[in-house]
Amino acid sequence: MKLFVGLGNPGAKYARNRHNIGFMAVDRIADGNGFSPWKSKFNGAISEGRLGRERVVLLKPQTFMNLSGQSVSAAMRFFKLEPDDVTVFHDELDLVPGKVRLKKAGGHAGHNGLRSIHQHIGDTYHRVRIGIGHPGHKDRVAGYVLHDFAKSDGDWIDDLMRGIDDGIGHLVSGDGPKFLNSIALRKAPPKRLPPVKKAVIAQPETAVDTRSAMQKLRDKFS
Repeated sequence: MKLFVGLGNPGAKYARNRHNIGFMAVDRIADGNGFSPWKSKFNGAISEGRLGRERVVLLKPQTFMNLSGQSVSAAMRFFKLEPDDVTVFHDELDLVPGKVRLKKAGGHAGHNGLRSIHQHIGDTYHRVRIGIGHPGHKDRVAGYVLHDFAKSDGDWIDDLMRGIDDGIGHLVSGDGPKFLNSIALRKAPPKRLPPVKKAVIAQPETAVDTRSAMQKLRDKFS
C-alpha cells in the first residue's frame, strides 16, 4: 500500500496558489483513475483507489501547510505504513516552472510543509518536487507562493497534470524515470515528421514537329 500526500492550504482562497500545486497533483490522480470521493479523515481529506495491483491512499492535509505532518503521521499510524511507503507532492522554488524531480530523504530546504513532516516521521520518505520558479529574492518568497498562478501558466500546468496522470502507474511500481518521461512527453510531444513527397518521374520530352503541311504530305508519299 502507498500513501500519496499532496501539500497545500485548504479553502477556495488558496486553491490556485503556487503553494497548492501538490493538492492539484493528487486531485488529478484521483479524477483520472476512478478513486473514491474525497472524505474527511486524519485532519485531512482522503481518497482511495488502486493503481495497477497497488492500493493507494491520497491525502490532502487540511491543517494548513505548517502542520501538515500531523495529518501525515496520523494516516501512517492508521494504515501501519513506513516512511518508504509515503510520497509527498510539493511545490519547489529551486526548479523552473513545470520542471519535476524525484527525491528521497534529505533536507526540507525551508519548505514549511516538509519541515512539519520531518518533525513527525523523519526525512526518509519520497518526494515529487514540482517546480514553480523563484521570485528572485528570499524576502518575496512568502507572497510569491501564496499568490495565484498567472493565467499564462495555465497551459504548462495542464500539460504537467496530464503527464503526472499518464505516468503515475510507473511511479507506484518504482520506475521513476518512466514517470518523469511521461511528464516530459506531455510537455514536449514528439514532432510529427513532414509527409514524404512522392518522387516525380521525369517524362521524356516529345520532339516538336516543325514541318509544314505540304512537307508532311510529301514525306508521307516519298
